[in-house]
Amino acid sequence: MSEIQNNTVLSGVQPSGDLHIGNYLGAIKNFVNMQKDYNCFFCIVDLHAITVKQDPNKLKRNTLEVAATYIASGIDPNESVIFNQSSVPAHAELAWIFNCVTRMGWLSRMTQFKDKAGKDKENASSGLFIYPNLMAADILVYKATHVPVGNDQKQHLELTRDIAQKFNREFNCENFFPIPEPIIDENISRIMSLKDANQKMSKSDLSEYSRISLLDDSDAIRKKIKKAKTADTVMPEKIEEILKLSEVHNLLNIYSGFSGIDKQILIEQYKGKNFSNFKSDLSDILVEQMKPITSEIKKLMQDKGYLLKILLDGQNKANKVAQKTINDVYDLVGLLRNET
Repeated sequence: MSEIQNNTVLSGVQPSGDLHIGNYLGAIKNFVNMQKDYNCFFCIVDLHAITVKQDPNKLKRNTLEVAATYIASGIDPNESVIFNQSSVPAHAELAWIFNCVTRMGWLSRMTQFKDKAGKDKENASSGLFIYPNLMAADILVYKATHVPVGNDQKQHLELTRDIAQKFNREFNCENFFPIPEPIIDENISRIMSLKDANQKMSKSDLSEYSRISLLDDSDAIRKKIKKAKTADTVMPEKIEEILKLSEVHNLLNIYSGFSGIDKQILIEQYKGKNFSNFKSDLSDILVEQMKPITSEIKKLMQDKGYLLKILLDGQNKANKVAQKTINDVYDLVGLLRNET
């Protein structure tokens, strides 16, 4: 049986195209910091992406763009494993076994399916419904002990823990799968739309002024921050007052996330002032921090061969680990596999 390696992390980003600062602050920046303390597997979850209709050519390009973004942001392919999910068959193999372990009632309680399917759930793909089982397979095929999660994925990680426990119990293999722990960085705030801070920043928003893309140039960044909603008042003196002004709080989260300056210090700096100076300084920070990342992404996207090599190297490393797990799972479940 393959052994559990302590402090193993698995996480991923969907290749949906047009990654924005919400993706960076909410996930990728945190991935970079984890490399020091964890054995990291960072995948591009292309199988998750096809739960909704995709343009095949765009999906391939977007997959390379996520790989480029990982590297440009500071994920070192020599330290962490970077690969696309579909290139490691064990993800899909283990997901099917988990489909047979997971109860329908568990899946029917997943709020994200309800949110994504909306009122037309009868026409949603079955893949969207069983998506959490694939997520569990992503995590457990590497016997990951830790998973960075945001608020929208906490429920799925709880399901992963339930699946691991049920499998271990059902197939009499105590501790075969670890019970992964969440990594929740309290300093990371969910980044919301620049036009409506009650909505998550998203590429699906029709207005480009709702988000800042990681590929935006300096002029675009300044223009979007200038047009971002704030409030018909000056910067309040207390965080309690700012929490009532969701658009202001959102910009404060962005400023703090990119500058590393505590929000309370920023409030002290700008309290009682109008928002023009705040926005100008925020733009400067964003341009300064994003420019090298944006430039590197664009440079890497011109070298498809290099990106494909990184993904192939990652695929080989991931396969070595995942294949050990799936071989053991087949044996535990009673599935014959002829080894040649």
